Amino acid sequence: MGTRITYSPKVFIPLTMLCRDRCGYCTFAQSPAHLPAPYLSPAEVLAIARQGAESGCHEALFTLGELPEDRYPVAQQWLTEAGYATTVEYVAAMCQMVLDETGLLPHANAGALGLDDLAMLRKVSPSQGMMIESLRPDLAAHRGAPDKTPERRLATLHFAGELQIPFTTGILIGIGETRDDRIEALEAIAAAHQRYGHVQEVIVQNFVPKPGTLMRDHPACSIDDLVDAIALARMILPADVHLQAPPNLVDDPAVLIEAGIDDFGGISPVTADHVNPEKPWPSIESLRAVVESRGLSLVPRLTLYPEFALDPGRWLDENVRFAVLDRSDAEGFGRDDPGATFPERHEAAANVGTGAEVVQIGRRSTAWYSGADRSPMSLIGESSMRAPIQGAVREVLAGAEAGQELDVAEITTLFTARGAEVTAVAAFADDLRAKVNGDEVTFVHNRNINYTNVCTFKCTFCGFSKGPMSLNLRGAPYLLTNEQIADRVREAAALGATEVCLQGGIHPDFDGDYYVEVCRTVKAAVPDMHIHGFTALEVTEGARRLGEPLREYLLRMKEAGLSSLPGTAAEILDDEIRAILCPDKVNTEQWLECHEIAHDIGLRSNVTIMFGSVEQPVNWARHIVRTRDLQKRTGGFTEFVPLPFVHMASPIYLKRRARRGPTWRETVLMHAVGRIAYHGQISNIQASWVKLGVEGARQLLQAGVNDLGGTLMDENISRAAGAAHGQGLTPDDFQAVCDPIGRTARERTTFYGLSPRNEGVVSV
Repeated sequence: MGTRITYSPKVFIPLTMLCRDRCGYCTFAQSPAHLPAPYLSPAEVLAIARQGAESGCHEALFTLGELPEDRYPVAQQWLTEAGYATTVEYVAAMCQMVLDETGLLPHANAGALGLDDLAMLRKVSPSQGMMIESLRPDLAAHRGAPDKTPERRLATLHFAGELQIPFTTGILIGIGETRDDRIEALEAIAAAHQRYGHVQEVIVQNFVPKPGTLMRDHPACSIDDLVDAIALARMILPADVHLQAPPNLVDDPAVLIEAGIDDFGGISPVTADHVNPEKPWPSIESLRAVVESRGLSLVPRLTLYPEFALDPGRWLDENVRFAVLDRSDAEGFGRDDPGATFPERHEAAANVGTGAEVVQIGRRSTAWYSGADRSPMSLIGESSMRAPIQGAVREVLAGAEAGQELDVAEITTLFTARGAEVTAVAAFADDLRAKVNGDEVTFVHNRNINYTNVCTFKCTFCGFSKGPMSLNLRGAPYLLTNEQIADRVREAAALGATEVCLQGGIHPDFDGDYYVEVCRTVKAAVPDMHIHGFTALEVTEGARRLGEPLREYLLRMKEAGLSSLPGTAAEILDDEIRAILCPDKVNTEQWLECHEIAHDIGLRSNVTIMFGSVEQPVNWARHIVRTRDLQKRTGGFTEFVPLPFVHMASPIYLKRRARRGPTWRETVLMHAVGRIAYHGQISNIQASWVKLGVEGARQLLQAGVNDLGGTLMDENISRAAGAAHGQGLTPDDFQAVCDPIGRTARERTTFYGLSPRNEGVVSV
């Protein structure tokens, strides 16, 4: 179980309450006379789904009676008139509609089905479910229910395994079965999972008598029996099967945690539990209080669990893979930023300029994402408000406090912090920041010069570079002349800049001497301007095109005026991820070698990481450890700069192969964990206000960050990917970021000395 209790934020869509079964405990099933129509219409389904999406749900639970058309002619007539042969066919159509229109992930709970029906639903529903309930064949509760025979339920469970469907099942206890019957059902579920690996969770649901049913006078399942059944399930089921019990069917959900569950199931902020309408859902806030009081974290998930979401080739039909990815965080849980997450639709921009080539149309998401024009939720808590934590995150922080260097596994653990753990990690990081850097917040007055957007490389994430016009969808390729570069350098100096940052595409006409000439051009225009430029890709490619050893080439660059290299082109320094993001770029070893040579000859550089696209926390940890190991040898890195992936106009996102950037929790942790993991090696942690906005940057200043980067006149790359934040902050703007948290902004040089322009102090 660890320290996480999960739940699925959902809407409950009762597609039809008609059912051919007559179970003794059920109030869900109704007769046609008691319903306005046999089925919900598409408009009604969509209205419920949209309400759920707007409320931040991830799941659309489709629950319905079994084979109503076999019992009620009116059901078959409705289906025929609507153009559907069967109820399951209509379920599939509604699942697809909800996917397309809202992005909610359908979970089809359509009862005992055969292979063909399950396969049909697999194309539109990332997960499915059916309760075993009980395998006892003579239960009075099931006498009128032909679909509740043990043979039919087990057949469906095994068919789902054959089709590799992430499957939810469970037992209903207190309906006349014995303890041995419960054990038999749990053992059958365990056997199916051991054969197919497809049972993602088992629900242990307690019977509650309801007025108007045949079992209205039957005693409710006792809390002792429920606790015993949960404990049995935990012992019998394989360790990788999650265990759920509904929190609305007990007085105190804490009892369920103590009995051994790790999931509360679907909780809806907008719809009732139509199976138990007399039992309202507890609020998420009340459940979180129960969970966090025990040192645990309440975590939203998708309809399928991370171990299934992270293995889409095995478990998901191609039709639903991107929908799952689009709502996933880096661990495969549900994105946890408040607000709506709608599918993005795009059209070509009428005027591209230096911005994105596409614009978003249709319904807009309200949840925060990197580059969005909205503020993120607050994850920085007052010390008096911090909840207790336990488990692995606490142990790693204790080790860090004792001075231990964190390894890949420990860094990964910190990246998986949730709830109160995030606050604890951020607070620990900020304590380190205060000890190392004090309360000054630094920035450099600089200008970006992106000298060309033409590039022969094919980085799948890049919305900035353009190919030749014949190959490009939109946007004009450009190449600045040396005189245009010189003009921009002089303009920057006149406005107080002490640094120019030179980056661009790898133009097919460049040889390595181009970069040398650019350096000379800058120095001729403004001799004391610091040149921070040319990534590991640019200098490696420049040396290669000249047939010159990289060391000799970098020495020539240094002689021409280059002082430091940006860490960009690092992306993720783990080749399994680089194979997806930048397969023809320098690999991990080449990037590290380039920076090691640069440091050895007296150049400096920084560490960047572009996170939130396709990678997982372990990849982040490897990146940090590899660059930290290099820093131990050279001491040449001046800062760590996390760069959240901006998805909106990124080709890999538009091709439906990446997440929509990191969550805010992941963003806070990247900066905070960076501070902790690099402690003693890299003293400066920088936040990219271009991608995070002013409010986001201010929050990160309380999570280990001490530097806000540059004023960034002419920042094109983030805006080309769709970032909304403007270019160019003034010294007064930086101080305005700091004022609410009692910090002072100070202008610095590239290497963190006092700025010669104004003696480094910005008036408050």
